[in-house]
Amino acid sequence: MKIANNFKWKLRPIQPQPKLLNYDFALDFTDYIRNAAIIQGKKWKLTNKSLAKGEVFLTKVEVCRLLEEEVRRYIEQKLQVKVKSLSPSITNRINRLKQLFYEKRGKTSWEEIPSEVIIVAYPPCIKRLHETISSGHHISHIGRFTLTTFLINIGMSTENVVDLFRSLADFNERMTRYQVEHLAGLKGSRIKYIPPKCDTLRTHGVCPGLDDICRRVRHPLAYYRKKLRTLKTEAPVASGA
Repeated sequence: MKIANNFKWKLRPIQPQPKLLNYDFALDFTDYIRNAAIIQGKKWKLTNKSLAKGEVFLTKVEVCRLLEEEVRRYIEQKLQVKVKSLSPSITNRINRLKQLFYEKRGKTSWEEIPSEVIIVAYPPCIKRLHETISSGHHISHIGRFTLTTFLINIGMSTENVVDLFRSLADFNERMTRYQVEHLAGLKGSRIKYIPPKCDTLRTHGVCPGLDDICRRVRHPLAYYRKKLRTLKTEAPVASGA
């Protein structure tokens, strides 16, 4: 696989042999451990793999899964922005602006969202993210942030949000719980985060396409509130049908 060369993997295809009929590649165990360490599942433990002379024997599907993890980590590292320490005066101004922002946002008149989570009112982007992660497929960092903050803001408990991520192969309960509680304002800065705006989601390829309501709103939470109002007006008609 050419992409493995980009990461300087010690990977080689193997010829069919009686003892290795089910394998396609041999990978250096250091490359294997680096990427398999955070993948959940007994089959990924090194003690459960065929190992000889420092090489782990793998199928093509297993190599692809490990490459997926390598690429994901590479992209996330590239997205991390290193910022030099700011002077105390600038830091104080930033903190003051943050405080003013959250005070103003707290005074904004929002229609109260019911505590019960209404799945049919999800906007297309959230529905797609929810279906993807429920099926055990990986979603991007901004996708996880968007889904988590949306669910928290419409009333889903942090425990239920954590449970949603259990279907992922690389699920880490301690880390996931901390991240969810941090976004919910229960840890760290104690700030409750909100999802990105629709324009941001479109820029990052999270938006799967617009429907009629999408064209009239600029934020996933605004979509949810508008959809709830629509469902309320349609409910009497549906019950009388």
